[in-house]
Amino acid sequence: MTHRIMFLLIAFTLMLPGWVLAQSKIGSKCPMMSYHQKGVNERGDHVMGFSHDKTTHHFRVYDDGGAIEVQANDREDTTSRGQIRAHLSHIAQMFAAGDFNAPMLIHDRVLPGVPEMKRLKDEISYQYSDLERGGSVRITTQNPEALKAVHQFLRFQISDHQTGDSLQVGANKL
Repeated sequence: MTHRIMFLLIAFTLMLPGWVLAQSKIGSKCPMMSYHQKGVNERGDHVMGFSHDKTTHHFRVYDDGGAIEVQANDREDTTSRGQIRAHLSHIAQMFAAGDFNAPMLIHDRVLPGVPEMKRLKDEISYQYSDLERGGSVRITTQNPEALKAVHQFLRFQISDHQTGDSLQVGANKL
């Protein structure tokens, strides 16, 4: 009888991590995921200088790079719009210089693609532009290695910010 109990305990111990992972992938409320998301939101509000509750992020994956777009949810929220524009114009300058400290601080890790984007910074263009309720940073490159890194970076952002944006490469619609 003790062998059977030991077998069941070992089997349960081995199956538990897979079950927890499966539950989090199908949308249940995993406490560790909620804790992580709360940290991303709190650090993001601090680093970006505007509230994630008052704004909407989008990360676009294009065949020549991609885009980061942030807009105020309320058309009349000129405070958030100004904060978004200041942040994204600064981000475009920082990224062009190979400085990715802001996303590292927000996500509490070095993001996928960042080491390559730093190394290949002269092969990547970051162009800021105003949007009606915020701003956008358009990221473009002709270098295949840099393009792969940009796509990794943007896909991670889509996943970690839970934006629901497509992970598939699409044509530039801007």
